[in-house]
Amino acid sequence: MAARVQVVTDSTAGLSTHELLRHPLTVVPLQVVIGGTSYDDGATSADAVAEALKTFTPVSTSRPAPQTFADTYAACAADGAEAIVSIHLSGDMSGTFEAAMIGAKESPVPVHVVDSRSLAMGLGFPVLAAAAAAAAGEDAIAVEAAARARMKSISSYFYVDTLEYLRRGGRIGAAQALLGTALAVKPLLTISGGRIVPLEKVRTSSRAIARLADIAVQRAGDTPVQVAVHHLANLEKAQTLADDLATRLPQADEIVLREVGAVIGAHVGPGLLAVVISPH
Repeated sequence: MAARVQVVTDSTAGLSTHELLRHPLTVVPLQVVIGGTSYDDGATSADAVAEALKTFTPVSTSRPAPQTFADTYAACAADGAEAIVSIHLSGDMSGTFEAAMIGAKESPVPVHVVDSRSLAMGLGFPVLAAAAAAAAGEDAIAVEAAARARMKSISSYFYVDTLEYLRRGGRIGAAQALLGTALAVKPLLTISGGRIVPLEKVRTSSRAIARLADIAVQRAGDTPVQVAVHHLANLEKAQTLADDLATRLPQADEIVLREVGAVIGAHVGPGLLAVVISPH
């Protein structure tokens, strides 16, 4: 009989309550600090973060402590897990992966720590693939392989009203090259090698959103895909984008429409629109 494998992830995956109830998953929250008060990611809304950013209230984020991971792994083992696959947001964007690696050293059962090289449903889709493998009774090596197979095919594209919030948090890397451009230029970004990098520059927000849809459709091709549309305080445009993709990608599973959590929101700012394409 295969060992029972528990899948662990972090709150930036943005999984729904239904997904967490349906799969063998444990979520470790990051923290967001708003005006000096710290909250677990999920304990306060992304809308609260968006409002704080608009009013120049100080907002910052922090990773979980390594001991938090150690305690989580110990709890999973006490609950019957014989191995753990722990999958997290890109190590180039956060110290969460590193903290998980440190915490794994104290685990009473083997822990396979995986850097997804992504975030939001770019992390969530591989986590769900791993959880499905675990639920099917696969061993830890196969569960990790299921996550990594999905990671290889995922593409994430996004639009932000301004790069200022990414600049403040030091999360834009090569996208700093866009900072000196005219205010009218709207950046399209992607995730490559675990980092946020510039993709294109478009003159208006409406053109940027249209281009975002075109890129997503081109990337999906004719293959079966899972699709997520993310936003921050931008539901109406996100719904329009999701409806457009549903029409243009008939081979897609349900289009997941989901606001990002508070931690991601703190770094992208209000107005975010993102599309995650996950062939399967």
